[in-house]
Amino acid sequence: MLHIVLVEPEIPQNTGNIARTCAAIGARLHIVNPTPFEISDKTVKRAGLDYWQHLDLEMHDDLAAFLGKYGGEQLFFVETGTDVLYSDVQFPEHPFLLFGKETLGLPKSLLTGDKGTTITIPILPHIRSLNLSNAVAVVAYEVVRQRGLLT
Repeated sequence: MLHIVLVEPEIPQNTGNIARTCAAIGARLHIVNPTPFEISDKTVKRAGLDYWQHLDLEMHDDLAAFLGKYGGEQLFFVETGTDVLYSDVQFPEHPFLLFGKETLGLPKSLLTGDKGTTITIPILPHIRSLNLSNAVAVVAYEVVRQRGLLT
């Protein structure tokens, strides 16, 4: 199973779009709090349309709680500014793809050390980053392609 992990997402519509993508590909969505919105927020629900009943959702109180439960798994940190392209990685059977908040990305403390592998999606240098829901879709579908999850 593919695991999509949103660490402190800030924009409800992005979270709703990502939930819809996860439902479409059978990925588990992990949301790491705090977030400035509730999952029941109408903007989250609207973006996810009527696919919420198909979503495998797991909530975590904070990053420490998530890492306490899943820190031993194969974690991939999707960030800007690394030399390891997402498309060059051979993903394992049950990868965890971690994405940070829209304004700041993942916590720097998470990216240091040997907790996981930092990967990136190539973009032009004058562009700061992709929209979070687009970044999730790009990397998630690469995992789907590699693992043959929808064939």
